Amino acid sequence: MLKPKYFLYARKSTEDDDHQIMSIEAQLFELREYARRENVEILQEFIEAKSAKKPGREKFAEMIDAIEKSDGVGILAWHPDRLARKQGLFMLQVAFGQSKYYSDNLVENINRGIRQKLRRGEWLTKAPFGYVNNQKTRTIEPHPMLSKVIVRAFEEFATGKHTLKSLAEFLAELGLETKNRTLLAKASISRMLTNQAYLGLVKHKGEYHEGRFEPILSATLFEAVQKILLRRAKPRKSKQRHDFPFTGLMTCGECGSAITAQFSRGKCGGLYRYYRCTKKKGVCSQKYIQEKDLAAQIKARLQSVAICDEWTSKMLRQVDEWEKENNHSSQKFVQNLKNKLLETQEKLDKLVSAYIDGDIPKENYLPKKEELLKQKVSLANDLEDFGQTGKNWLQPLRAWILDTKKA
Repeated sequence: MLKPKYFLYARKSTEDDDHQIMSIEAQLFELREYARRENVEILQEFIEAKSAKKPGREKFAEMIDAIEKSDGVGILAWHPDRLARKQGLFMLQVAFGQSKYYSDNLVENINRGIRQKLRRGEWLTKAPFGYVNNQKTRTIEPHPMLSKVIVRAFEEFATGKHTLKSLAEFLAELGLETKNRTLLAKASISRMLTNQAYLGLVKHKGEYHEGRFEPILSATLFEAVQKILLRRAKPRKSKQRHDFPFTGLMTCGECGSAITAQFSRGKCGGLYRYYRCTKKKGVCSQKYIQEKDLAAQIKARLQSVAICDEWTSKMLRQVDEWEKENNHSSQKFVQNLKNKLLETQEKLDKLVSAYIDGDIPKENYLPKKEELLKQKVSLANDLEDFGQTGKNWLQPLRAWILDTKKA
């Protein structure tokens, strides 16, 4: 079957360049998407930059002439008010039987505006915690102080030492509490730790969109926290281990058996940690030693260790060799990241096109889009981090070698 043929007509409501400057762009996107979805062929696009209140709309007149010369060609416009402001004979023919109420039109225009903002990566509502709204750029930007609190919270939770409650206590010490000066609820902490806005993503009606505002967190740190939350959701019983920092570091100098540790109460009732030989390899005359005395022995031993100048020079020469090799490999690494970023964007574009064409259902589209957006954010972060530190990793290594010599 032949596709229905139409002329596309878009017009801006005002000639003021600063007002509704994105109106035509939004109309074109919506109408092209509608044509693709409904299998409609657009023969030609007519774009008018003049208001309908003034005479002399050249593009509109040109379109009418083309319609009169064509056979069975219609007009595709966002709304009848794009074609005329006055209720003349032509308007009556085009808008025949129009039964929409003003509120319905208002809702649809609002939705169109929201979709346009999402395509531009703008934040739609009040900024989430850690961000502030910027009215000039119509988006959000990291708060100079609160964004650092967010990073600290994620870094602390990523260590695995915190529960939601203990993290709320940690944040309270930083001054983050409710209006009633109480700890944040566990639900609030959980929402904060799973908020993908900190990755630079905008969520609207279950679908994620790429924002054009600066992310607060790296994808690596965010994913580390998500793994802990997932593991905590299905907790496993684990044996509580004692805090014996020196176990596993040494063996007995007399018999070669492993060194173990235990608690013991002193004569005055205090609780002390002692280390001893397990004596599993035979008879051993070594006695118990208190942890503070063992720590003193370890400290004295470490102070006697030094790296000779020959070793230092050899390591520094190796660093120089690595620096030469790194200049070449860095270019390949950066190009590889850029290629992966481009491939991810192409996959994202194909996915969106397939969804618009109706080739994949929404329940399959949404999770795949979220996955690709996360992947894109992660690659962008890796590229940015490498640009800041990737070329300079040898300098800290060189400084470490010199510091060990001094130590």
